[in-house]
Amino acid sequence: MSGKDTAKGILIILGLAVIVAFTANFLSPKGIALFGEWDKSQGVVTARAKDDFIVHELEIDNILDAKEIYDKGSAVFVDARARQAYEDGHIKNAISLPVRQFNELIDKFAGQYPTSISIVTYCYGRECEESHELAQYLIDEGYTDVKIFIDGYMCWEAEGYPLE
Repeated sequence: MSGKDTAKGILIILGLAVIVAFTANFLSPKGIALFGEWDKSQGVVTARAKDDFIVHELEIDNILDAKEIYDKGSAVFVDARARQAYEDGHIKNAISLPVRQFNELIDKFAGQYPTSISIVTYCYGRECEESHELAQYLIDEGYTDVKIFIDGYMCWEAEGYPLE
């Protein structure tokens, strides 16, 4: 077998591997889309997986708007991060509802907060999708007024706004 035949064989195997990889990604429910949103000024950064929860229409993309809602007391702020992150620091008076524990905590949450209340979910910031995921879960539970503060805890803290 010559070097030319070996190189040709390697290219064929490589080509088949690429085809199999793209096919598996396409068929997988957790596959990653080929095009994503990487510009943080446009909203949450996402690779746009097929089960993506990003809903830009629900986003509060200006911290001053989020602070105005907070100051009016017109919505409950709900922290989507893990319990330990919440305990390490959170927006003052925010409720912890970790998205990864949603199923085990939703009944208690629903018992305290009717579906008619205004909710603002948040997580770390624009590189975190948990607030979008939590918002979708709450909407699926019947909550009708849900917004997502996309700049999240890190921006809130950087502005020196109230924390606990």
